[in-house]
Amino acid sequence: MIEAMTETIDEFLARHSADVEEAVRKAAAAEILPRFRRLAEHEVDQKSGPHDLVTDADRLAERCLTDVLGALLPGSLVVGEEAVHANPATYDALQGDAPVWIIDPVDGTRQFVHGDDGFCTLVALAQRGTVLASWTYAPARDQLALAVRGQGAFLDGEPLSAGSPAPGRDLAVATSHPDFTTDEQKRALCALWTDGVAPRPCGSAGLEYLAVARGELDAVAFSWEAAWDHAAGLLLVEEAGGAHLTGTGESFRVTGGNALPFTAARDTATARRVATLLHTALHTAS
Repeated sequence: MIEAMTETIDEFLARHSADVEEAVRKAAAAEILPRFRRLAEHEVDQKSGPHDLVTDADRLAERCLTDVLGALLPGSLVVGEEAVHANPATYDALQGDAPVWIIDPVDGTRQFVHGDDGFCTLVALAQRGTVLASWTYAPARDQLALAVRGQGAFLDGEPLSAGSPAPGRDLAVATSHPDFTTDEQKRALCALWTDGVAPRPCGSAGLEYLAVARGELDAVAFSWEAAWDHAAGLLLVEEAGGAHLTGTGESFRVTGGNALPFTAARDTATARRVATLLHTALHTAS
């Protein structure tokens, strides 16, 4: 039964990957780009606090994608950032057997609100905890990255290869912004402030993952596990030859329950190095 369902999803992707890309582009063109650098005050709200913003572009783009993608794949469910904020039980769909669209309509909302082009739309298709395909679209830059499990990663049609960091050079690592970390997580991430590592706060998670897949950034280290922020990028990094690990040495699970912080990196050796630093710091702190 599992093999038959997987074959069905593979066939769906072979037929409709371009349709998903078109849906992502259309949602951005209709709901996101017209508001870029034109947001009115009433179109921006806070969720959990002043650093956790949502805009009309987020809500309307997610609604558009939910309708189109659900119709493209009958029987599929949607886990979208804004829908989960409204009804947290929606997140439970990741634990079931049905195919799930994981959507972050505007990843990097803070950048979007401030008129910075470093934001993107993230869509991933997963089933039973396995991410099967992902689309990362930076509409203000008109860049689209695609990954399909077992078939590679591509940016605007060109293959992506993460490669490996240059020997002897400090590792460039993007980390969770301090506004979104607990004291314990801050202590773990501070372990990256060491010889041979050059950490900095992250921007849009989706675009940081793309930078890893392109070999422009050596690793990321994140302290939260919301699937809409990570599903698309983790598959992109994997298919570009990279790896991801939690502090306990396991791969990150989009279904949750991960040891945090975790890392994704250009190659396995780099992922192990960063994960070891994070885990050692947590063990020492405890």
